[in-house]
Amino acid sequence: MKTRDRFDCISPIDYRYWDDEVARHLSENGFTGYKLEVELALVAALVHRGICSEEVGKEVAAACVQVTTAEVYEEEDRIRHDIRALVNCIRAKVSDRAKPYIHMTATSNDIIDTANAARFKKVVKKVLIPSLTALERVLINTALREAETVQVGRTHGQHAIPITFGFAMAGYVSRLGGSIEALKSLAVGLPGKFSGAVGAYNASSLFFDDPEGFEAEVLAKLGLVPAECSTQIVPPEAMTRLLCEVTVAAGILANLADDMRHLQRTEIGEVGEEFEAAQVGSSTMPQKRNPINLENVKSCWEIVVPRIVTVFMDQISEHQRDMTNGASIRTHPEIIAYVVHMAKRLARTMKKLTVDHANLARNLAIQKGLVVAEPLYIILAALGHPDAHEKVRMLTLQAQREERPLEEVLADDAELQTYVEKMTPHQRQILINPQFYTGIAAKKAKAVAERWKQKLGL
Repeated sequence: MKTRDRFDCISPIDYRYWDDEVARHLSENGFTGYKLEVELALVAALVHRGICSEEVGKEVAAACVQVTTAEVYEEEDRIRHDIRALVNCIRAKVSDRAKPYIHMTATSNDIIDTANAARFKKVVKKVLIPSLTALERVLINTALREAETVQVGRTHGQHAIPITFGFAMAGYVSRLGGSIEALKSLAVGLPGKFSGAVGAYNASSLFFDDPEGFEAEVLAKLGLVPAECSTQIVPPEAMTRLLCEVTVAAGILANLADDMRHLQRTEIGEVGEEFEAAQVGSSTMPQKRNPINLENVKSCWEIVVPRIVTVFMDQISEHQRDMTNGASIRTHPEIIAYVVHMAKRLARTMKKLTVDHANLARNLAIQKGLVVAEPLYIILAALGHPDAHEKVRMLTLQAQREERPLEEVLADDAELQTYVEKMTPHQRQILINPQFYTGIAAKKAKAVAERWKQKLGL
């Protein structure tokens, strides 16, 4: 048989966004390995219970190491059943004395759902969370480094009032940190099952007075706990919640990427992706420096979000089980694969992101002091002006119309001079220099960054 060229693949994950760490758990080879681990855990529990000998256990363990996905698929082509094909491949490699104990008391989804719980728990713990945490470390460092760097805040795409760039990053530190903590908890809670064809322990009750204890024993060997009450399948809610949080994390990454992409616009220019010496931005415009990494992250998010609809649809299974999710559930690992890619790519990009302090200062000043309209209105109101908001609104319109700094328009307004004279030196300083009107942005940026640095052990 001809070996498949990776460029013959259809999914972008396989020819463009491949990740060896993810594949170790979520590829079909990885899945086969996890299913074999479940079958082996079953036999080990049978050995412990005295149902079969230690020699049988060793024989099955040696056989499982030899089984390949290719031969399982070849057997499935013959008998048209995936798990029975797996069982047959193990049985083909053991003696007659060991054959009866392979898959004993199990139904297919005892193996499939338990293997899924084990591999999703492991990939989240070993790959996804470390990838997100690596990005979190970069964001923490940026928040601390740029905590005092003044930036104009923006709401509705318009200049609002000053913050700091570190404060903007601290918001993402907090959001991503919360998602990382949620993923840790949800991954640990993924349950397995070993309760048989309808979840009532019919088969295992033939041999054990405590079939639930036997189930717990099998799952403990895989680092899992049993679902409280299953049918032929594990209740889907734990996996659904996990994949929901993975999608939430993807949204945080996309939001960050989108913000950084907009700040890289030519007319804004407050940040910039690193551009390698030989890198080409456009096939026809040699001057282009496109934010392709940030855009890629946003684009992958657009793939991930609709997938959660499939996850929710797969929550429904008729009576003790049907197969309406048989094909769709196979796509669930792709959600994690894309989000790992997003996290790793964004971490690399943000680590090398340049912050243009000159453009930050230029953009803060571009409205000629209008960003201090809020403190001016609040100070005037506090000093007793009867209609401070409307007065300042009219001053801003005058400043825009005359293309003059708000500070000058204020100084020329005779009505307001008595109020100006009552202002403190600090209040006057804010009206002249908007960079002083950042509240506790710098302090908050440092506090949030340091908290998550400590919480995550970074």
